[in-house]
Amino acid sequence: MSTPGAAPARSAEVVVYAATSAGVCAALAAARHGAQVVLAEPGRHLGGMTSGGLGYTDIGDTRVLGGAAARFRQAVADHYGVAPGTYAGPEPHVAEAIFRRWLEEAGVEVLLEHELGEVAAEDARIRSVVVGGVRIEGGVFVDASYEGDLLARAGVPYAVGREDRSRYGETYAGRQEVVPGRHTMPPWISPFAGDPDGHEEGPLLPQVKPGPMAPVGAGDGGVMAYGYRVCLTTADDRIPFTRRDGYDESYWELGRRLFDHWARQGVEEPAGRLLGLEPNLPGGKCDGNSLGPFSLNVLDGSAWEYPEADAARRQQLRMHHRHHTEDFLWFLANDPAVPASVRAEMQRWGLPREEFADTGHLPHQLYVREARRMIGELVLTEDDLLAGRAFWDVVAMGSYHLDVREVQRTWRWVHEHPRPVAMVFTEGYLSVPVPPYTVPYRAIVPRAQDCTNLLVPVCVSASQVAFSSVRMEVQYQMLGHAAGLAAARAAASGRAVQAVDVTELQETLRDEGQVLSL
Repeated sequence: MSTPGAAPARSAEVVVYAATSAGVCAALAAARHGAQVVLAEPGRHLGGMTSGGLGYTDIGDTRVLGGAAARFRQAVADHYGVAPGTYAGPEPHVAEAIFRRWLEEAGVEVLLEHELGEVAAEDARIRSVVVGGVRIEGGVFVDASYEGDLLARAGVPYAVGREDRSRYGETYAGRQEVVPGRHTMPPWISPFAGDPDGHEEGPLLPQVKPGPMAPVGAGDGGVMAYGYRVCLTTADDRIPFTRRDGYDESYWELGRRLFDHWARQGVEEPAGRLLGLEPNLPGGKCDGNSLGPFSLNVLDGSAWEYPEADAARRQQLRMHHRHHTEDFLWFLANDPAVPASVRAEMQRWGLPREEFADTGHLPHQLYVREARRMIGELVLTEDDLLAGRAFWDVVAMGSYHLDVREVQRTWRWVHEHPRPVAMVFTEGYLSVPVPPYTVPYRAIVPRAQDCTNLLVPVCVSASQVAFSSVRMEVQYQMLGHAAGLAAARAAASGRAVQAVDVTELQETLRDEGQVLSL
């Protein structure tokens, strides 16, 4: 590993990287159990997606909620003076305020705008990290980032994207069949910019990923689409959608072709079916989701590049997604090709003035649905979840269905008479129910030969299919809780994280409300 050089040095018993909801909960748990904790966040905000646009909280079976996740749900209810579960989730600024208050009460030192730099590791142990130019020596480290940057720089092995079905013997792994559904493009839409009929191959439309697709079931490294989850409102003081400098009319030709196809088929898709326009948050606000074949999701393959990209390239990719978001809202509200009913409904909505004031009222957090996944002591697989497997070293439970969002929008030739026709296809969406299942401690720790003082509650050790269920924010909160508690114990004892007494860890987790069985 690289050495930190001459950066100013300091130390902490537990160092948590990234103030996602998992990072916040890990820092809190470690601090409440006596550890000196530093929480370093590369951005300016706390809470990751929980405060960054994902107000609508995906839960599954509420019986599995416990520990930090249950505490957060109760704090949201207390803030609004309602029963838990009354709202689908909090307003973004309320979520961040709760996290900020928790950290202040626990005495956690928070370093904002401290991006990860060099990591010094030797003999399977992280010695120090550089964040924001500050070198911090630590006893135990927690990588709570969506990207898994700390684990990667520490030399811990990981996977990215879809594996082949043969890798873990999974039915749903790899490239999916192209099947009808609400997230797929309808047939007969040409991918070629110069040929709306799809007969003469030429330059592709924007928003279409160049082919070819991998065979069905093959691993291709593809990751679920990223996007920004927008918070919208119909309040009188809403900020209207505006046409961005640099708006590219040609970027939206695919959308025009889609609306034209629907019109010729007599299909009328309301605005709510395109964006999830319903007041599902307090204050009549809406968490705008990526619904349908043409949405806030960016499906041109740029997300595939993000996990391994450097900081500069990631920023370019984030801006690409942000511009897509701004322009999509403007397009739906104003483009003449969009049905008048959709434009009228979109113009009723706008951006809330009290949300994301320092980022132009759009979220500060890109929805990185998946990036790296650690290869740890145990790799969770599809079979573990479908069977509702009960692991002896359970530290949290999950229950949300296997939820692989769209992976790519591409094209292929369809052999129609009298000549082949090129058509756009959306591929990758998968939704399969699972029973409540357990997440073992071994899925959040590396193998001992790789690193003995690191815990990973976000980029957990799982196949891509299994990760698609574990990746929900409530699971991150509960796994962060477990990781923080284990980190405090490992730091206090000087033992490897793999040597933490799991039985004692489970007893404390139960005492603190974690649900480990039903």
